[in-house]
Amino acid sequence: MESMKAAVLTAFGDAEKFEIQTVPIPTLKANQVLVRVCATSINPVDYQTRRGDYKELVRLPAILGVDVSGVIEAIGEAVTDFKVGDNVYYSPQVFGEFGSYAQYHVADAAIVALKPANLSHIEAASFPLAGGTAWDCLVTRGNLQVGETVLIHAGAGGVGSIAVQLAKAIGAYVFATCSSRNRDFVTELGADRVIDYKNEDYVEVIRQETNGLGVDLVLDTIGGETIGRSPEIIRPFGRLTSIVDIATPQSLLEAWGKNLTIHFVFSTQYRAKLEALTKLIERHQLRPVIDSVLSWDRVVLAHQRLERGGTRGKIVLKFTEN
Repeated sequence: MESMKAAVLTAFGDAEKFEIQTVPIPTLKANQVLVRVCATSINPVDYQTRRGDYKELVRLPAILGVDVSGVIEAIGEAVTDFKVGDNVYYSPQVFGEFGSYAQYHVADAAIVALKPANLSHIEAASFPLAGGTAWDCLVTRGNLQVGETVLIHAGAGGVGSIAVQLAKAIGAYVFATCSSRNRDFVTELGADRVIDYKNEDYVEVIRQETNGLGVDLVLDTIGGETIGRSPEIIRPFGRLTSIVDIATPQSLLEAWGKNLTIHFVFSTQYRAKLEALTKLIERHQLRPVIDSVLSWDRVVLAHQRLERGGTRGKIVLKFTEN
C-alpha cells in the first residue's frame, strides 16, 4: 500500500480550508516506525497553525495533528525495541513534516511508547501532547514536590484536566480555575479548591486560602493578563510555567521582586515521559478526559468546536473502531 487518505490543509484560514485527499504514505527510514493511526485528537496548536499563527514554520499543503494512538505496521532496519503489531501512542513533532490527521504516520522510534494496556486507542489518543505538556510544566520545569501548593488555570481543559490529576498524584494541594458548570467535574479530578473564574477573583481567593503566603507553582494555560497577575499569588522563589506565548507586553515587576522562576514551555517529545505517564495511567492515577469523539473526516467540525471554546477535555478523531 503506497497511498493513504488524509485531511490536508490547503491554505491558512478557517476550518473549511481542510480537504480529504489521497496522498503518498511517508517513506520509512531506518530509525522509524510506520503506524496505522487508530485515533488522533485536536489541540489548540492545531487551529492556531491552521489559521496562520505560525505560518513561517509550516509549508503548505500540510497535514496537521500532534497525537497518535495506533498499531505498528512496519519498522525500520535499525529499530529493535518494537515489533509489527505493537499498540503504541505518541506525539509527533510539533511543526514536523507530517502530522497525524492521516491513516498512517511515520515517526522516530525514540518518541514512541507502548500504549497503556488499560486504555482503548480512542482514550490513549487524548494523552500524548496534553499529558506530556502537563508533565513538562509540573515535573520537568515546575519541579512540583509533595506537600507544595499549585494553581492550575483552566482545570477543565485538555492540559488542565490532566495537570489536576498529575498534581494530585504527586501529592500537592491543588487550586484550579474553571467555569461554574465545570466545578463538580474539576473537583472529581482531584482539585482541592475550585475557583469559579467568572464569579471569583483567584488572586483574592488564594490570598485568603493561604493566609497571604501564596502558592509554590502556577501553571498558566490561558496567557494574557494571567501572566501579569499570577505572580501576585506566588510565594517568593516560587515558579510559574506557561504554555502560551505573550501576544502583548506584560509587566513582570512582581515576578522580579519575588525572585520567581518563569518557564515558557514548548513541549518536546521523548519516550521516557510517555512511559512515566503510562505507569500512572495503569495505576489508575490518571484517566482520559474526552469531550467528544468524531470520525476523522469531520475534522472541520472538530476544529470549529475547539476554537469556539468551552470543551471539557479532548476532542478525539477516530480512524477505526479498535
